[in-house]
Amino acid sequence: MKTFLQSASRLQLPWLYVTCIALLSFSLGCNKVPDNLPTLHITTVASGLVSPMGLETDAGGNIWICETGTAAHDGKVVVVTPSGEVYDAIVNLASINNAVSGEVEGPAHLLLDKGVLHVLAGNYLYNINVSNFKPGDTPIDASTLPYEDIGSFVLSYPFVNNAHDTHPYNLTKGPEGDLYIADAGANAVLHRKGANQYTVLAELPNVANPTPIGSPEIQCVPTGIMYDGRDFLVTTLTGFPFPTGSALIYKISMSGSVSVYQDGLTTLVDIAEGHSLGHLVLQHATFGLKGFEPNSGALVWANGKTIRQLAGGLNIPVGLKQVNIRTWYITSLGDGTLLKAAYY
Repeated sequence: MKTFLQSASRLQLPWLYVTCIALLSFSLGCNKVPDNLPTLHITTVASGLVSPMGLETDAGGNIWICETGTAAHDGKVVVVTPSGEVYDAIVNLASINNAVSGEVEGPAHLLLDKGVLHVLAGNYLYNINVSNFKPGDTPIDASTLPYEDIGSFVLSYPFVNNAHDTHPYNLTKGPEGDLYIADAGANAVLHRKGANQYTVLAELPNVANPTPIGSPEIQCVPTGIMYDGRDFLVTTLTGFPFPTGSALIYKISMSGSVSVYQDGLTTLVDIAEGHSLGHLVLQHATFGLKGFEPNSGALVWANGKTIRQLAGGLNIPVGLKQVNIRTWYITSLGDGTLLKAAYY
């Protein structure tokens, strides 16, 4: 197992002390992420993953990871054991070329709930019972399974800002147990009330393009989504030319009202609960002359007021999963790895 160290501060404070400082700061209303944060250790749990994307964990400590595929309906979900062994879990998931961008879109993100793995792949939602699956079992063949066609619903809906595109990308549970889906192509959040029952909770607006490259407005491209106990928080990647500092975190109420939770971020791809310091968001990369720049991804604290980097140097990260208030898993698209970030 390869290990390296990324420090968010020169001063190493005990975790309890830092947490107490943060709790005191928030109780006093200063809404500032403290300057002195404990040391974060990042280790490589598994390597050799093929275009890894979103991830989920189960009660046994296993990590379920989406692999995109090659647009030949060859998407996968693999399961990684706590010791780093990798097994195919679900094969032959939808993997297609997006009709608008031409990019490969296969399994993107997944959610495990009561033994059912909800997987977004291509334009579809699969709901797969994995309650009896064990790492090493014969993989489940998704080509034999039913799915819900989210894309057809989206493409028939009269969006204002949608360029007749769909990419169901990420999902979460709402307070009533329904699924809510961030569609990165439609620039919208969908509400799944039941099997094949979809409505649009909110459409997200375009954002101003601060650069002279491209059109005056760019799409927001929603990516991560979570329910914070009151509202949904949705991270955005932004569209080309992916300007630094233009990514937003939106707050969406249960009634569909949209407001900005935090601005000033860059190419966000996921969000996790975090703890008293705020939420953790994942920066994909900065965009340069040759595309997304390697090793420019980051973990960032965001509490609605201030922003502070927790770790930099990540290589095109895409998925973030919180295990507890001091441990997170990250998928690296650039390295094909599963990383573990933790305070010891």
